Amino acid sequence: MTERQSFKITDQSGRLDKAIADFFPKYSRSQLQELIRQGNLTVNRQLVLPKYQVKTGDLIELQPPKIKQLSLKPEKIPLAIIYEDQDLLVVNKPQGMVVHPAPGHPDQTLVNALLYHCPLSTINGTYRPGIVHRIDKDTSGLLMVAKNDQAHQALAAQLKAKKNLREYTALVHGIIKEDHGTINAPIGRSLRDRKKQAVVANGRAAVTHFHVVRRFYQTQFTLIKCILETGRTHQIRVHLRYIGHPLAGDPLYGPAKTLKGHGQFLHAGRLGFEHPRTHREMIFNVPVPEVFQKTLERLDKQENIK
Repeated sequence: MTERQSFKITDQSGRLDKAIADFFPKYSRSQLQELIRQGNLTVNRQLVLPKYQVKTGDLIELQPPKIKQLSLKPEKIPLAIIYEDQDLLVVNKPQGMVVHPAPGHPDQTLVNALLYHCPLSTINGTYRPGIVHRIDKDTSGLLMVAKNDQAHQALAAQLKAKKNLREYTALVHGIIKEDHGTINAPIGRSLRDRKKQAVVANGRAAVTHFHVVRRFYQTQFTLIKCILETGRTHQIRVHLRYIGHPLAGDPLYGPAKTLKGHGQFLHAGRLGFEHPRTHREMIFNVPVPEVFQKTLERLDKQENIK
């Protein structure tokens, strides 16, 4: 169990759940509220409500709850395997599938399905075997998966050296005027909402290249291709919001009024890397999922209506 943490209020003021956010950056505000309600976080060793108004000298104590151990089990879940050999797999992850187990998603993940199918590398932690890179739950598309540690190390080194090709198809709000461009803006945890990432001055370097494929003037959407130079959490989603063209369907970074689907319209359609054993250059392509394609067809029809 994590050790108890404590500190005294000095110059903070206002609601307890807001005032202590900077002291516990690993927790979101809603998580802090739950810890307060459960009695894991106390003021002067007394139970209080999240709306408690803090005062100078208040003793804040946090006893983190016991961490529930996840059980990683193979599950017979269909996989869309694009390529496979003794060292690696390339899979087309469906939209809506979580990549690896985590609190709130203990099973039915891509890792559970992969473990049923074959052995995986072991160097990436207990709950992420084989996973060299990730895509969000509601992003579809290609992932490379390592079967052994040697392959994993080689593929991870390529990612670090920016030698991989990771191209995404994205549908965004608004008309992007430029035919192509580069978004070079550091990304870190949002200062306003700790559940989100954002462009922040002290964030980690993040670079996204894009070019326009199609503009839908009647409905004010733009279809683009994005190529990742770096791989920060939610990078494409954050960068596109930053330039004023958030992803269509994005529940976290997009507008409330958007296109209906099963999450953001973002698809990892092209993946390239050097094979860790043969050193052969490998490139894979998969089309956007059906809901994405039908949406594009509908926008195209509206574009032709005069």
